[in-house]
Amino acid sequence: MSDIQFAAEVHAPDIEPRIRHPRIFEVFDGLKTGDFMQLTNDHDPKPLQYQFMIERGEDTFSWEYVEEGPDIWKVIIGKK
Repeated sequence: MSDIQFAAEVHAPDIEPRIRHPRIFEVFDGLKTGDFMQLTNDHDPKPLQYQFMIERGEDTFSWEYVEEGPDIWKVIIGKK
């Protein structure tokens, strides 16, 4: 997936914690079908993936780790 053009890139540590997940969902919701966003975080965003499954449904997004720590995690999230 290294040749993907990202419609958005989000560096989660730059976002205030209390609005972090809502902001990530806002960016995702603004994607068009077939678009991708790259999420960079300083810890494994697995809880966010579960939140996506619950709030958006597993059939609405793809989730692929491209870097898995120990200092940086990068995930490509696609909108189906």
